[in-house]
Amino acid sequence: MKELEAIEKLADSFTLFPSIGNKTAERMAYALLDMPLEDVNRIIHSISNAKTKVHQCPNCGLLTEDEICSICSDKSRDHSTCIVLESTKDALSFESTNSFNGVYHILNGLINPSKNIGPENIRIKELISRVQNEGIKELIIATSGTIDGETTALYIAKLLENEDVNVTRIAYGIPIGANLDYMDSLTLERALKGRTKIK
Repeated sequence: MKELEAIEKLADSFTLFPSIGNKTAERMAYALLDMPLEDVNRIIHSISNAKTKVHQCPNCGLLTEDEICSICSDKSRDHSTCIVLESTKDALSFESTNSFNGVYHILNGLINPSKNIGPENIRIKELISRVQNEGIKELIIATSGTIDGETTALYIAKLLENEDVNVTRIAYGIPIGANLDYMDSLTLERALKGRTKIK
């Protein structure tokens, strides 16, 4: 039986989402067709509403519905300490710990020469401006432990070496509850370098 063109196009559109393969996209397309029209309209309205109302905070890059995000506008937060992240969803992870009371800077990506993504393509210029103008005293770089994440972290540190700011990198190491025999050598090496004093 020939696949209907409308269903094919619908399934193809779902493959634009990260981690959605062809089979999952096809299941989603058929599930959508089985939904009552009011549920489909609710989904369409929610997508349209999010695209219309949500934008990046002009200061830090976090997603917000307000002119300035709630973190940048919160005077009780420590504006002298800033975590540098790849995306807004990374900030949600830090916020869920309830252990960080500083501010954030979202880069919107990482330096990746193989994909033609240079420093000018992400929000590094804005970060330097914030360090120079907002009294940031510690910059905690929390990009991923990938080659792109390390390259980006080193590039930022190099740019800021003459600025009056302490640039640190989050530690990488062994997850709580993990066994050492399952750890790769790079993870063990980083765990050793990121060790902390307990006595």
